[in-house]
Amino acid sequence: MFHCKTFASFRAIAGGLALSLALAAGAAAETRLRMTIWSANEAHLKLFNGIAEGFKKENPDVTVSFESLPFENYTTALTTQIAGGNAPDMAWIFETAAFDFVNSGALLPLTKPLAATPGYNLGELSPAATERWSKEDGVLYAYPFSTSPFAVFVNNDLIRKAGAKTPAELIAAGQWTWPQAIATAQAVAQTGKGGLVVRDFNYQAWQYLSSVWNAWGAAPWSADGKRCTLADKPMVDALGFIHDAIFVKKAMPGPGQNVDFFAGDAAMTITQISRASLLPKDKRFDWDLVPLPKGPTGDYAIVGQAGIGVLQSGKNPAAAAAFVAYMTNPENSARLAQFFPSARKSLLNAEVLGKTNALLSPAQLDRVVVAGIATGKVMPAHTDFARLQQMVRAGLDAVWQPKADIPAATRAICAQIAPLLAQ
Repeated sequence: MFHCKTFASFRAIAGGLALSLALAAGAAAETRLRMTIWSANEAHLKLFNGIAEGFKKENPDVTVSFESLPFENYTTALTTQIAGGNAPDMAWIFETAAFDFVNSGALLPLTKPLAATPGYNLGELSPAATERWSKEDGVLYAYPFSTSPFAVFVNNDLIRKAGAKTPAELIAAGQWTWPQAIATAQAVAQTGKGGLVVRDFNYQAWQYLSSVWNAWGAAPWSADGKRCTLADKPMVDALGFIHDAIFVKKAMPGPGQNVDFFAGDAAMTITQISRASLLPKDKRFDWDLVPLPKGPTGDYAIVGQAGIGVLQSGKNPAAAAAFVAYMTNPENSARLAQFFPSARKSLLNAEVLGKTNALLSPAQLDRVVVAGIATGKVMPAHTDFARLQQMVRAGLDAVWQPKADIPAATRAICAQIAPLLAQ
């Protein structure tokens, strides 16, 4: 269970550390840095290791390795390492855990070391991208290395085979709406293939449904985080739409059904562009990438973020901060943008992104990535999110039944989490 208190004892560990980006020359022993990440994807690891090799050329006494932890329990595994005295030097942090890590004192302040790095240009970072990773005093505690909009990957072959219009055709006709998207998914599902998959949801990580319910203007809690809004009309309406798509139209996989879009088994999937690396290299199907469908509140976008933080309780925080500065400098940010859209304003245009995103066309980059970052809301998060996540997940089990009473189920969830939100 994750609490801010988990890291209270770490606040003073590096309190007196005089941070310098210049690593000690001629060090007798090699410095080994470890960074935890959630991805084990070959393309991601190749990119990260390439950046680490570049850093080692400039700092021969420093070796950086990456430890992949399972996505499903990543934050739990990370906090267990920290609490057990085995903290990594650096960690990939999900946006849902940002408030806990930033406010707990677990992370080394990064504003000064980044700003002191020649050519770093900290001032070009988008304020919207850094907001969740900073405190009220403006100090940055993790670098938002990925600000990635959710979008819809499409299997045009399955859709055409089902006799439906492709999303690109619907967009051209001004008809790319949620009802039409579900109708298309339903047509494909009737052929024996999967319809629309919200990747990583799996009836556990409900926060990924924000890519759908934001179309109704819904949210799990108020903007100040103090009031549960799961039982409000926008959320009840959105969950009703999703429930109908699952249990009546069979347009979305039901509980216990695992369908992989990237294996060619579904018409569409909602996920971030970093998953483009999973597309089959043999081009076994004609695919597309389009924005989320229009909802009752109009066009919208939802953004997922990930930050890189330096752990105060790591063995080499100064060296780790130097590596983070190197990994996220303008040159390497451009390389990372192949999978992880940058917080740097100079990199947020289709021309620049296109240089490292050979899979995506300029039109796809412009309408999905650039526009999504400019207008998107970040996925929901809250202090003590791990507890809230589990409580809401358990309460939503009553929704994922064929004859669910959605208003009653959401009222019950709000009654349970209200005390936690009010703290």
